[in-house]
Amino acid sequence: MFDQRIFNFSAGPSMLPLEVLERAGREITNYDGSGMSVMEMSHRSKAFAKIFAQTKEKFRKLMSIPENYEILFLQGGASTQFSAIPLNLMGMTGKADYALTGNFSTSAWKEAKRYGDVAVACSSEDANHSYIPKTVDVRPDASYFYYCGNNTIYGTQWKYIPETGNVPLVCDMSSEICSKPIDVSKFGVIYAGAQKNLAPAGVTLVIVRKDLIGNAMPITPLMLDWKTQADGDSMFNTPPCWCIYILGLVCDWLEEQGGLTGIQKINEAKAKMLYDVLDDTEIFNCHAAKEDRSDMNVTFRTASAELDALFASQAEEQGLSNLKGHRKVGGMRASIYNAMPVEGVEKLCDFIQAFDQQHR
Repeated sequence: MFDQRIFNFSAGPSMLPLEVLERAGREITNYDGSGMSVMEMSHRSKAFAKIFAQTKEKFRKLMSIPENYEILFLQGGASTQFSAIPLNLMGMTGKADYALTGNFSTSAWKEAKRYGDVAVACSSEDANHSYIPKTVDVRPDASYFYYCGNNTIYGTQWKYIPETGNVPLVCDMSSEICSKPIDVSKFGVIYAGAQKNLAPAGVTLVIVRKDLIGNAMPITPLMLDWKTQADGDSMFNTPPCWCIYILGLVCDWLEEQGGLTGIQKINEAKAKMLYDVLDDTEIFNCHAAKEDRSDMNVTFRTASAELDALFASQAEEQGLSNLKGHRKVGGMRASIYNAMPVEGVEKLCDFIQAFDQQHR
């Protein structure tokens, strides 16, 4: 048992900023003089309507989202959008193209094949998804092109935005959203589960260009139709109120870090520190190709599964938690999202160096 907070390297749900947790704790039983918790409020109440409107505006400002994009706060997790995306978009031409660079993009591709003609525009499966393809083959009549910007399991990250001409670009940003500035206008749809960088598990953010709303196939379930959600301002049914409230607090925290430009500098410094230490050891190797390494999820291993298990176990004892890698890759994975403090990465680096000296 620990008598203080640990450094949680979980891939998600992941760390939230301590300042956010402390503020939420102060407000948990009596939010803003309402005499109740946000968890108890009617989503139709004036108090929550104010929280909702402010959070939406904070998020739009933080990401510089143009006014011709709708912001939806949905439920069902990011995986629900594996179905919603083809159902809302593929009816335009009956075709869609996918980049297969990891587990989640592959799952999305398999689901999309149920609804139309789906082609593989590029793939990194030949090398266990250890790299990002540098070219994509997108059909000009595809309804959209889909990719996952950061591959949580494999530790790779797209360092460029694919060029698709007039074909709308759809991106799963679940594990990198708000970790750096992006040009939203280059995308048709951006979506993300919030539980890695922005909020507790329970809310999924969908940013969709308004002209792409209203194209759902007739078979689309009511709740998966983006028009249903947009027309109801994400309140066709009860939204995940508490998660939306926390999202607003995290937006405030990110602004205090210097916005997305400020947090990008912090994230890049953390990642460089960790990769430099790993590259300087004798017993550790990174899974991802050097030019495609993720700033969010650092995947590495030793030469033996037994030594990997010992590393994860001893790290846990030091308050460095959830470092065991995913079964598809093995080894270790350190998820260093926005809320992971520099101190946590420094402590992990010290442990890696000591472990390397002991077992080389």
